[in-house]
Amino acid sequence: MVQKYQSPVRVYKHPFELVMAAYEKRFPTCPQIPVFLGSEILSESHSADGAVHVVERSCRLRLEAPRLLRKLAGVEHAVFVQRNVLNRKERTLLIDAHNETFAHRVVVRENCSYTVHPENENWTCFKQSASLDVQSFFGFENALEKMAMKQYTASIKKGKEVIEYYLNELISQGMCHIPRWTPAPILQKAEPQAPGPPEAIMPSSDLVLAPKTVTTEEDKSDADWRKQRLGQLTPMQESCLIQLRHWLQETHQGKIPRDEHILRFLRARDFHLDKARDMLRQSLSWRKQYQVDSLLQTWRPPALLEEFYAGGWHYQDIDGRPLYILRLGQMDTKGLMKAVGEEALLRQVLSVNEEGQKRCEINSRQFGCPISSWTCLLDLEGLNMRHLWRPGVKALLRMIQVVEDNYPETLGRLLIVRAPRVFPVLWTLISPFINENSRQKFLIYSGSHYQGPGGLVDYLDKEVIPDFLGGECVCNVPEGGLVPKSLYLREEEQEHGDQLQQWTESYHSASVLRGAPHEVTVEIQEGESVITWDFDILRGDVVFSLYHAKQEPTLGPQEPVSRASGQLVDKGWGLDTNYSCVEAPLLCREGESIQGSHVTRWPGIYLLRWQVHGISGGLACSLPGMDGVLTTLHSPGPKCKLLYYYEVLSSEDFRGSMSSLESCTSGFSHLSTTTTSSSSGQSHSSFLGSR
Repeated sequence: MVQKYQSPVRVYKHPFELVMAAYEKRFPTCPQIPVFLGSEILSESHSADGAVHVVERSCRLRLEAPRLLRKLAGVEHAVFVQRNVLNRKERTLLIDAHNETFAHRVVVRENCSYTVHPENENWTCFKQSASLDVQSFFGFENALEKMAMKQYTASIKKGKEVIEYYLNELISQGMCHIPRWTPAPILQKAEPQAPGPPEAIMPSSDLVLAPKTVTTEEDKSDADWRKQRLGQLTPMQESCLIQLRHWLQETHQGKIPRDEHILRFLRARDFHLDKARDMLRQSLSWRKQYQVDSLLQTWRPPALLEEFYAGGWHYQDIDGRPLYILRLGQMDTKGLMKAVGEEALLRQVLSVNEEGQKRCEINSRQFGCPISSWTCLLDLEGLNMRHLWRPGVKALLRMIQVVEDNYPETLGRLLIVRAPRVFPVLWTLISPFINENSRQKFLIYSGSHYQGPGGLVDYLDKEVIPDFLGGECVCNVPEGGLVPKSLYLREEEQEHGDQLQQWTESYHSASVLRGAPHEVTVEIQEGESVITWDFDILRGDVVFSLYHAKQEPTLGPQEPVSRASGQLVDKGWGLDTNYSCVEAPLLCREGESIQGSHVTRWPGIYLLRWQVHGISGGLACSLPGMDGVLTTLHSPGPKCKLLYYYEVLSSEDFRGSMSSLESCTSGFSHLSTTTTSSSSGQSHSSFLGSR
């Protein structure tokens, strides 16, 4: 693979002629560049008027490579041929260089140019590009490629320092101006003259001598300004940024993103240029399709969203990053989705990210340092099984994916506080969709671990810690709360007419008759798996229970999941003999939405069971006698209706998510120990009904 390098435009705030004089001092040797062993002129020519000077040199560079590579190569230095074309009239210097050593195995090409600054004729611009193609090198192609690019980028910085060194040396000697080239006057009779030193350094009455000048803040090059905006970048990182910007200028029709935005995509793909280009291309297409560039001007959140969406901006962290607070535990995500729709919530999330980028720019100017990301403080107090409502989880995963794809590297730090016992279940569901770079920025605290040293005070000034977390700062972020059902959208108001269908397509419907409960089997291969459930009672009152059976119920060949009546239990089963109750019965009223989970203690068969309220407890009730059969036959129809969904989080995934949590910089280990240990004693479970 060909490696390419493209430098940003370097600006020397000195005239072209003076920079050329500094450049010539690098030859034939340059002590400031130890790897440069020396050079000799191969050929030299001048134009008739003396304006164009062409020099071809052979340059020897020491190979800074492992001894094994040098021994295999059989050489201690490499030879490069450099061709310089200096045009004094146009005030340009064009440099082409290529390698002679190992030219049949490795191809190195470099192009540089010195030109006059387009806006200031007394400044000089420098541009540089290079390519490296390792075709074959004794099986060490990858190693040589990495080593060569590393040394090349190091020499780039050194080369700039050398030019500045010689510029300062010339100025200290009183040489601050060299006259521009002018055509020689036409003489009637030419007389031979002895050759003299090159014009650039020849003493002359036209040469203005001046005392040594001191570089001021205003004289700093554009590199300092770029560093203030973008931070410290390596030459290769700068090259990737320049190449990606040039690609946008050539191919993108529309607004070109700021360098800070382009840099986020490069960082998200570890400065792999092709991957970053693909990611940025898709993001720009998405922004155009959904008109995201004008979102902050056009989006006005509904009043209900402003009241119940528990998030808002709150000063900044100790590093100057904007701080966003989200009280997810206090937010009724299910109620908000049913009241304003998923698309409105997504627009709200996008507006937060757009506002975050804007605040980063403001803080960068205010604090005089590059700030390209923000900090999020996520308060989970109040998080419960209601937040595991499956359409809500799917919407959350969709929003995570949209943000990951289009706002990479905007999250500087995520502080998660007051994480409850149910959090590991939610984490297991969402963590696979969060990339590793983002996950490394999570700091998770359970209980009161966020207080004191090692907690929030390490990342936030005491003056901005919100009052609801024990601080002194009044926080104006909405407190959220349950959205009244009276504000829910009617079915005909659902977006595009299909949102209700999307919400219910993953659910199963069931009718529960008197004396004939509905049962579902779940096979667990190993302990410490997690069974989660989510169901809505559409009609009647239902009692829900969970059982563990020692053997699988006998099913008909045409019914692999359940019988027509919804019953699975064999008639001869006995309590505590063939099955046991692992979750106490829960009464669920009509209109309620129930979410829950259970960390399994043993492998085997688990049964989720719904029974009409009023029938006596015990699994034996699912085996109707004559009275039960008569009751069922004489019932006018289904007594209860429900929609249900269940899912099994494997033991491997659950343990992996716990390990992921414990690997975060956090105070979460105590919580994870409590959660996982519950499976070895009384199994951990959680219920929540929206009353």
